[in-house]
Amino acid sequence: MSQTERYTKSEQLLERALKTIPLGSQTFSKSTTQYPHGVSPFFIKSGKGSKVCDVDGNEYIDYVNSLASITLGYADPDITKAVTDQLQEGVIFSLSHPIEMQVAETLCEMVPCAEKVRFGKNGSDATAGAIRLARAYTGRDRVAVCGYHGWQDWYIGSTARSRGVPQAVRDLTHTFPYNDLPALEAILSRYPGDFAAVMLEPMNVFAPAPGYLEGLKELVHRHGALLVFDETITGFRYDNGGAQRLFGVTPDLATFGKGLANGYPVSAIAGRADVMRLMEEVFFSFTFGGEALSLAAAQATMQKLQREPVIAHLRTQGEKIMAGLSALISKHGADDFLEVAGHPTWSFLLIKDTPQVSMWELKTLFLQEMFQRGILTLATHNMSYSHSDSDIARLLQVYDEVLPMLVEGCKPTALKALLRCKPLEPLFKVR
Repeated sequence: MSQTERYTKSEQLLERALKTIPLGSQTFSKSTTQYPHGVSPFFIKSGKGSKVCDVDGNEYIDYVNSLASITLGYADPDITKAVTDQLQEGVIFSLSHPIEMQVAETLCEMVPCAEKVRFGKNGSDATAGAIRLARAYTGRDRVAVCGYHGWQDWYIGSTARSRGVPQAVRDLTHTFPYNDLPALEAILSRYPGDFAAVMLEPMNVFAPAPGYLEGLKELVHRHGALLVFDETITGFRYDNGGAQRLFGVTPDLATFGKGLANGYPVSAIAGRADVMRLMEEVFFSFTFGGEALSLAAAQATMQKLQREPVIAHLRTQGEKIMAGLSALISKHGADDFLEVAGHPTWSFLLIKDTPQVSMWELKTLFLQEMFQRGILTLATHNMSYSHSDSDIARLLQVYDEVLPMLVEGCKPTALKALLRCKPLEPLFKVR
């Protein structure tokens, strides 16, 4: 089957979708900005466990896992049962359903910083709510950020995707590099008494240096600001209590989403009771904030995390990938432009520019060949409880086939011959 035939229906649906949907997808990271046109699937029809099937009938082992929101696996039977049972009672009501309180109680049991909880639907709801809350609590306006924190004005205005965000809003958000306390100290000192919060992903691509998170907490508090951990991805993935429990550093507030409900749309702000109490005055309210199906999924997910060795499995399987891929990079002499980084449950293949070829050209070739071989990836390994030893073995087998092509692709003339599509355009980077 030719590359064109492999994705015939995807291409047809994309052409149709582009007539009514900007970029053809509701999510930036699922669009043609990330998936090279002509050599990628664009629509998934179904998923079960660690595998998904696209609209053309091609099966993939999924290492994207719905942008790391799937931690147990697609169509997990325990989560499906909890949602089905709740569906018989109803989805949304004129008053609160007890499931709101039950999920909040479970989250407070599991997460060190959690004394009170409020729910949203997306991670962006939670991060924006945490910043509004921090500003109300401190009476200050400026925030400092490291990592990715969603689409809303307060954060996205600090990135290259800032169109439509007022300059006055953009000026209040300051970015700082990870593992660099002096850089953050300089920012906080430049505007003494102005910072309401410092928000960061406690870890993404690289691990915290010894003492970094502890020193960061002390620095933030010394400047009178609140420390907020964005655990949208790390929560219920790195540890049952999130990265804060894994690293032993408790923030004032934390935000959760994605794996909280194995892909169902719910997010949360959790934190100190004295700060969270201000939610009685700060307006953070949603018609669907207490939507019962997603909360039932969240409760079932957290209970399964407590009952079964989910996190241990994610870590063990992820460690096999990181070790195996590192060995293959060395085997094929690709150490100068490829690197493995991250946490075993959420790791990255870092592709770097070479003297003659850009990382975007190499990543396009990488994705083209991985998709062709039945691996769905964005150069990350977002692990799920469903990833089996055979899934890992297949991934490493595919890497063993594709890495030599990337080495060859470092030669411009060879790259042109290997690519069957237009290379991806450079995107704004948040990590």
